[in-house]
Amino acid sequence: MTTVDNHRPGPDGPPGSDPEAVSPARILELVSGFRAAKFLMAASDLGVFEALADAPAPIEVLAARTDLTRRAARIVADAMVALGLLDRTGDTYRNSAAAAAYLTGTGSSDLRPFLRFSDRMSYPAWTDLAHALRHGPTTQITDLDPTLQKVFSEGVEALNAGPAEALAASVDLAGRHRLLDVGGGTGSWSIRVARAHPEVTATVVELPQVVDLARRRIAEHGLAGRIGVVAGDIRTADLPTGHDCALLANVVHCFSPADNQLLLGNVRRAVGRGALLLLADIWTDPTHTEPVVAALMAGEYAVNIADGDVYSVVEARAWLAGTGWRFVGHRDLTGTKSVVVAEAV
Repeated sequence: MTTVDNHRPGPDGPPGSDPEAVSPARILELVSGFRAAKFLMAASDLGVFEALADAPAPIEVLAARTDLTRRAARIVADAMVALGLLDRTGDTYRNSAAAAAYLTGTGSSDLRPFLRFSDRMSYPAWTDLAHALRHGPTTQITDLDPTLQKVFSEGVEALNAGPAEALAASVDLAGRHRLLDVGGGTGSWSIRVARAHPEVTATVVELPQVVDLARRRIAEHGLAGRIGVVAGDIRTADLPTGHDCALLANVVHCFSPADNQLLLGNVRRAVGRGALLLLADIWTDPTHTEPVVAALMAGEYAVNIADGDVYSVVEARAWLAGTGWRFVGHRDLTGTKSVVVAEAV
């Protein structure tokens, strides 16, 4: 009589598993993900969502508004229906609630600049992910020409509109009056803080190629008198003094752990005892695998930034302790963004 050991592992699975019964669905779903992303980017670039902003339209009208053939309009529109961004009744299409809110330019938030950044910069860079992981990025975000710098800066600003609004609404700035926005990009975080806290003025420190964009954006919001902009390398330059609060939003993921300690030390020297520090980013758990988007964003940094990476709150606490800061807490903003709070000692 022959006996079967059901506890011996199969060649590709746990004990007793049948390799032929394991579905490849998850693998196929993942490898097809770029198709959905690229369709969404194309739909936005072609103006599909703007064309339906005022009213639903049959496919012939949608084609005319987007200057597409009927076939091309139907292909992209049906793909958006399948992805839940358009609704279809018969031959008539309308924006979903999410598309109307974020992809038409008529809602309170506009993600079109982020889709444009993803399409023109992020997506092409990801085709070299394996090369970047092996050899480093072929280009870096610090070397952009003016056109791409504008696409990048506006895309990052659009992506972070929600977290910036949440930080401005939730942070306790009682008794504080001057914010040092280190690596502040277009000034969008300072703009939101200034609007929510009329008693606060701010200074944005950014690379020379970004400062003009920041000044224009700040002026557009009528805040040129309350938010100044200074050019400089935030790791090594003498930062402006006289501030009682410092913000680093989406900055630490650009640098190595050693450079982040240099940066935090530089910020500490620029402020006085008791100054508040806000580190807004995609902070991870100690394994760097949660939230999932953080593990994926590590790839974004790998293809664009020589030392870019994601970091855990545990790592942040160690940097703070070694550079003159006391960890105060960690709180969620919106989506996967959160903020580490510290105080100068």
